[in-house]
Amino acid sequence: MNLKFPRRDAEAQAFLDQNPDIESVHVVWTDMCGVARGKVLRRDEVTAAWRDGRFLPISALVLDVTGQDVPETGLVFDEGDRDMLLWPVPGSMVRVPWAEVPTAQYITTIHDLDGTPHYADPRNVLETVVRRIEADLGMTPVGAVELEFFLMDRAAALAGKPIAPKALINEARARHYQAYYIQDTEDFAPFFRDLYAMCEVQGLPAKTLISEYAPGQMEIVLRHRADVLKACDEAIMLKRLIKNVAERHGLAATFMAKPYSAWTGSGMHIHVSFADGQGNNLFAAEDPLANPLLMQALGGLKTAMAESMLIFAPNANSYRRFRRNSYAPVAANWGINNRTVSLRVPAGPAKACHIEHRPSGADANPYLVMAAVLAGMHHGILTEADPGAAVTGNGYAQRAKAIPSNWYAAIEAFRRAPILKSYFGKPFIEAFCTLKEVEADRFYSEPTERDFEWYLRTV
Repeated sequence: MNLKFPRRDAEAQAFLDQNPDIESVHVVWTDMCGVARGKVLRRDEVTAAWRDGRFLPISALVLDVTGQDVPETGLVFDEGDRDMLLWPVPGSMVRVPWAEVPTAQYITTIHDLDGTPHYADPRNVLETVVRRIEADLGMTPVGAVELEFFLMDRAAALAGKPIAPKALINEARARHYQAYYIQDTEDFAPFFRDLYAMCEVQGLPAKTLISEYAPGQMEIVLRHRADVLKACDEAIMLKRLIKNVAERHGLAATFMAKPYSAWTGSGMHIHVSFADGQGNNLFAAEDPLANPLLMQALGGLKTAMAESMLIFAPNANSYRRFRRNSYAPVAANWGINNRTVSLRVPAGPAKACHIEHRPSGADANPYLVMAAVLAGMHHGILTEADPGAAVTGNGYAQRAKAIPSNWYAAIEAFRRAPILKSYFGKPFIEAFCTLKEVEADRFYSEPTERDFEWYLRTV
């Protein structure tokens, strides 16, 4: 046994004793692209995996979104594709309620064989930022993840021609914008009934359900946590759950940022504040302008936003979401009770005052987004950053600091990253930028239907 790891097999054995029917266990980790990957263990392998870790090749850390190796990162053949260790996250073992065979799952982080957390693991990045805030400021980040997604007709989606699905209780198919339309949620009541029941099984604090703006678009809010690592674990688990429950009902669920050209995109909003040692909200304020800590955090987020955009919008499709008057932000700005800005201080009681961070697409990696958000806030507090005046009225119509509007500009901004480099570390930034450069080259090298539609006969 590697002595640098605490012994945790007792927790695994206790879970198995309480769940004697479990036959297999999914070992889940989340790669740089936000894709949940893993292994499937048989029951008799689980306690050893919790005691000693489980091997995987280092190349698995730097797969592109299609699952292809990216040797240019230096973490494949240059490393001899050596073994790393998947190490379990305590308290993460839960049943997989959608599986036909009795199954459980647990979340892991990636370490070198000597026990050192590897810099390319997104969860390790977030943990490093959280520990730095705790050490430097004596504060605890409190956060929640709010996810938007689309339900689709499965056959059409798999054919690359997505449309809204027929309702599960009748033949209706949504065809118009219908924000907050209760009938839309009732049309898919069997899906949501199963989803909430399975959230209970997995201990996921899924709360408010909203029918969003576009046909088939929904939003589920997760309750805030004083442990932001757990909040992001739950976001990964909820995405996996939503996709699998949708399959059970003959639907497809997607977290693409912009699956339809005609409709709004899907965001991942981060709600965040800092608490003191007694759990008191340090952003609490009747008047947000009168809370210097909150103002400094907003100032830091504005300052770091441009270099953070590759984290918030990591894919080619991500940048289709940013359009004026679309509820997706297009500039580094902030406001109070205003949804036309990137950084919103929502309405609510003084004790619940916090920041809603709105730039990220639903396709982004929750661990990396939370890390970038917390890093910006920490930087703002240390430097006493000034956020400038709050935007009132239509933020889309007002001049503000621009943010990268395409994939390549975002890659270059993150590579320079004067602020985030000290939080994410140069090795992570170089690996992530290289991975996304290679992924962009692979993406744009393939002619699409639009290429032929525009250019076949005209050029």
